[in-house]
Amino acid sequence: MAFWPEFAASNWGREFVAGGFGGVAGIISGFPLDTLRIRQQQVKAGSAVSILRNVVSKEGPAALYRGMGAPLVSVTFQNAVAFQIYAVLSRAFDDPSISATDPASYKAVALGGVGTGALQSLMLTPIELVKIRLQLQNNSNAKLHQADPYKGPVSVAKNIFKTEGVKGMYRGLTITLLRDAPSHGVYFYTYEYLKEQLHPGCRKSGQESLNTTLVAGGLAGVASWVSCYPLDVIKTRLQAQSMSSLPKYTGILDCFRRSVKQEGYRVLWRGLGTAVSRAFVVNGATFCSYEIALRSLFNKVSIPIENAI
Repeated sequence: MAFWPEFAASNWGREFVAGGFGGVAGIISGFPLDTLRIRQQQVKAGSAVSILRNVVSKEGPAALYRGMGAPLVSVTFQNAVAFQIYAVLSRAFDDPSISATDPASYKAVALGGVGTGALQSLMLTPIELVKIRLQLQNNSNAKLHQADPYKGPVSVAKNIFKTEGVKGMYRGLTITLLRDAPSHGVYFYTYEYLKEQLHPGCRKSGQESLNTTLVAGGLAGVASWVSCYPLDVIKTRLQAQSMSSLPKYTGILDCFRRSVKQEGYRVLWRGLGTAVSRAFVVNGATFCSYEIALRSLFNKVSIPIENAI
């Protein structure tokens, strides 16, 4: 175990550990809204409020957390790796003449975010596939594809391996990559830019207030979701279908064309209100937990709650 103290003391180790704390906070705080978003995207089921009432009355409040096991178990590693990759790539894309003590340029931040999103999609695709199948299993549309209810994430994964093989676990990889690469560029750029605007000089000093982190992180999440939302709707529909029965869509373009033809262009934005509400909560919590862990666990620096805003 001698490796762990040395790793945690390194810059990469700090990003890894703090990112893990941020990921857990984000999943727990926003999962019920994520379940509502997924159900809104899949079928024409009414507003978020009507879906919420229907789910709670027919399936119980616990249904809002169905499917959380898969992302929660993996999110510490996934989010930790994402923050670590971002830290490395944002420096790699930066001007070599810039001092390591200075913050990365906004261009490097955006490019680092794009690279992070692209690499993260390899980890995220199987996790989101399992999560979506669980979140939709009691949905009437999903019942057409699944006779017996899944008992949990392991049950879903086994079923996919059995009926679709290893390739089935990566259903939706292309659309996830197209969604996550640019949206992560928007995400990290918006966060760094807003943080500096709300608390001038904090990118260099590292002493932004908790309120600044919460607002900048929340708005960064909103911006990234707005930028990629139509792709997310297509991704949900593609990953919801199983190859064990006749698939409804043959690919990304087919899903786009048929969805728009049957339900109009508004379908590409269905559930956006729920998504941006969740995005603000989740990403505000993620960045706050990340910054608190980074400073409290390693730098032993107190975090001002009220400062610039």
